[in-house]
Amino acid sequence: MQCIKSGGHRLFEKDPETVRVVSEMLSELQRDGMDAVRRYSRKFDDWSPDSFELDAEQIEKVIATVPDQVRQDTEYCQANVRRFAEAQLRTLLPLEVTIRPGVTLGHKHIPASAVGSYIPGGRYPMFGSAQMSIIPAKVAGVRTVVACTPPVRGEGCYPVTINAMKAAGADRIFIVGGVPALAMMAFGLGDVEPVDILCGAGNKYVTEAKRQLFGRCGIDLLAGPTEIAIIADDAADPALVACDLLGQAEHDPNSGIYLICMSEAFARKTIAEVEKQLAVLPTRDVAAISWRDNGIVHVAETAAEAVELSDAYAPEHLELHVADQDYFFAHLANYGSLFIGEETTVAYGDKSIGTNHILPTSCAARYTGGVWVGKFIKTCTYQRMTPAASREVGEVTERQCVMERMLAHGITARVRVDRYASATG
Repeated sequence: MQCIKSGGHRLFEKDPETVRVVSEMLSELQRDGMDAVRRYSRKFDDWSPDSFELDAEQIEKVIATVPDQVRQDTEYCQANVRRFAEAQLRTLLPLEVTIRPGVTLGHKHIPASAVGSYIPGGRYPMFGSAQMSIIPAKVAGVRTVVACTPPVRGEGCYPVTINAMKAAGADRIFIVGGVPALAMMAFGLGDVEPVDILCGAGNKYVTEAKRQLFGRCGIDLLAGPTEIAIIADDAADPALVACDLLGQAEHDPNSGIYLICMSEAFARKTIAEVEKQLAVLPTRDVAAISWRDNGIVHVAETAAEAVELSDAYAPEHLELHVADQDYFFAHLANYGSLFIGEETTVAYGDKSIGTNHILPTSCAARYTGGVWVGKFIKTCTYQRMTPAASREVGEVTERQCVMERMLAHGITARVRVDRYASATG
């Protein structure tokens, strides 16, 4: 492996100051409820409406301001997400098996009752994020989805985001952002019932709030700055590869940008293309910092080494610009979402193609995938037995309990052995 360009790696680390600030905010929000939500909303967003929730009439009025083309495009994107989620749901089958005579074990899938969906604002109004948490939850069978999005400072809601939230199936829509929004959904403030799962990306304070609220409710995952890795051989187009690297670099100055090439010549051509495109990129003020500080370029000697490098980085998004796509598809193991061939790109997954864009970052792809319909479903086991089977299993269980010195456990087995002593089947 040859390193052509080095940059900062992005392991997710807790910032003590962020931890302290969020902890204090959550304590105040839990203590003071909606009064604290209002104080923070006024402080951070210059936003203090009579009600943070939009009613049906307000939602209808806001959506009416959204251009027809935007609504049609949103419907197109959401239809793809919904179809894929429905297909995923069909793979989640109940199970029941008799493992020995008279012993039946199984599992069933039970959707969560309530989900809190957070749709971020900030630098970019990422209204497409609405469909990524709301649609899979509703397809899974979640009864209530409470959705929050921050206001445009001092102005109120962003109509396109409200349209996306409503079209995706949100049952209640609130214009409130950041830690207060998550606290409202997790604690159940005002007339909001506590949710079972919090879902959605946000800034470092939102991420830290999710970390601290985990346990009180479930969370989807902890998302840090976005990442892209590209594996490209010499047949790839350096200009296209550079374009896709910069497509993610514009997200955040801390975005992770990683290129794995099969030759130094291709690496140099692509770096030159990145610099050329940066000069005219409309969002170069962010993308240039990301590339400068976090861009990494390696040259792998073999396809196997390229796989090893990529799996060690465990990127959120991984693009393959290679001739032998089947080899990499078969051998790669650590990524949030895989984009195979130059015909697809991360932006398709983020916006329109139907896979989910809430994905693991900061090496979390080593142990988890992204949000999908199964994230909102509990797989719960059950068991049933005949009297004869209970007697047989009880004898073994009692001996195991005695060896562990858990005598009360053993008694629960012994009483069944005695009760079913005469059972024959």
